[in-house]
This record gives sequence, C-alpha cells and structure tokens, in this order.
Amino acid sequence: MPDPRVFIIRHGETEWSLNGRHTGSTDIPLTANGEKRIRATGKALVGDDRLIVPGNLAHIYVSPRKRAQRTLELLNLGCRDRYPWHSSATSSEQQSSPPPDIRTNASVEITESIREWDYGAYEGRITSEIRSDRASRGLSADWDIWRDGCEAGESPADITRRLDALIADIRSKYHAGRFGKDAGWKGKQGEPNDVLIVAHGHILRAFAARWVGKQLEDNPSLILEAGGVGTLSYEHHSIEEPAILLGGAFVVDVVQKEEEEKEGEVKKST
Repeated sequence: MPDPRVFIIRHGETEWSLNGRHTGSTDIPLTANGEKRIRATGKALVGDDRLIVPGNLAHIYVSPRKRAQRTLELLNLGCRDRYPWHSSATSSEQQSSPPPDIRTNASVEITESIREWDYGAYEGRITSEIRSDRASRGLSADWDIWRDGCEAGESPADITRRLDALIADIRSKYHAGRFGKDAGWKGKQGEPNDVLIVAHGHILRAFAARWVGKQLEDNPSLILEAGGVGTLSYEHHSIEEPAILLGGAFVVDVVQKEEEEKEGEVKKST
C-alpha cells in the first residue's frame, strides 16, 4: 500500500453551488444531477483496485450538514457502522433493511471541525454582491475571504485553529507509525492508514493549504469543484513532509489488472 493518505471530497452540486452563493450553515439538498454525479464518482473511484480502497480506510470524518452526509451515503463505501444520522431508526426499520455490502470497518464521525466556513453576514450571497455592499458602506471592495474573512463570521485565523487541531489528530491517531511497504490493511499489522473527509469547498481548500503548512492569508489558490476529490499524503515516507498528491497510478493499475485477467483467460482457452 502507498503511504497514508487523506481523501478530501466536496459535497455534490446544490442549487447554491451552481450560482456561486456562499453556503455555510444553510442546509440545502443536493440537486438530482449532484446525486447522479456522486454515484458515478463512487463507482469510478471506490474499490479494492481504485483510488479509495474501503478496506484501507481507518476513519471517516463528515460535516454536520446534510448535503455532505448525503454525499457520503452515495459514495457507497460499504460502511459496517450505521451512519450516525440514521441512529434514530426503529428496530423494525433496521430489521427490514437489506444487509449492507460491508467493505470497510472505518467509523464515521460527524465533526464541527470540518463544517463550512462561517460566512456570517455574507451567507447566501455571491462575491460580487458582497464587494458591492462593502463599497456602499465605505469598506474596501477588494474583499478576499482568505485575507479578510467574513463580517460576523470566521476569520482565516479561526479556520486555521480548528483545522490545525484536526490535522494533528489525524496524524497522531491514524498516520504515525503506519508507513512503509508493510503498512496498510493488508500489511503485517493489518492497520488501515487512509482517512476520508466529506465536507465543503472553502473548508477543504483551507484544509489542503494547512496540510502543507501554507498560510490562508496568502490565498492558497486551490480549486475543488462540487463533487470533487483531492488526495493529500507525504513525501519520502515521512510524516514530517506532508504533501499534496497531484496524481496517482491507480488507473494504470486497473487497466493492468484487466489486461492480466484477459491474458489469463486466453491461456486457459488455448
């Protein structure tokens, strides 16, 4: 298995993400297209020979917002544990539901650490409106969330504090000591070493920046589209050298496996 990784997944498309409205505490559902695309993402990227290997997930963090939780459901990871937001289901409902396709023992944790940036007075507004309103009140129209934060909301320093605490927790609990060719769920110790986070656009871009120690005030210049997936890991097999993984070889592995299977079938038939 490769070195420990963190997969960051932004929730699927919503009506507000389509038109650029800042969506923090407002809880709106995914669009039909958003759900469709997340299902496709799960089929393409989740599997034992894919980017996200369910069996190698040590832990799953998800935002308190329903749009993120629905996204996690649609990825179809095969979680052994019932999703926390389904814990109120009656025993009869649990008995009537079909047995799950269990593929991961990772626990699912809802955490405020990855809720979206608190936009405060800017909730539900697009950037051009925010800048125009600021100008009308004598404030700088050159507003940048990474530098200026949000009125009555969170600042870059606020975001940095909560994300740094989460990153330290992930590294100490799920990554420390889980490097090398014998690491991972199929290694000698049998300990999964990947972490999955399902949350929101600004907070995940900030998470990636803080993962590699970049100051948010400098604008991390990172993009994560609705339903997008990013991968964070380490260089030189060292927990002291966090990095952003720009590309992996899992697609090549899938094609190679398919070719080997075809070759095997040909040999059997001859």
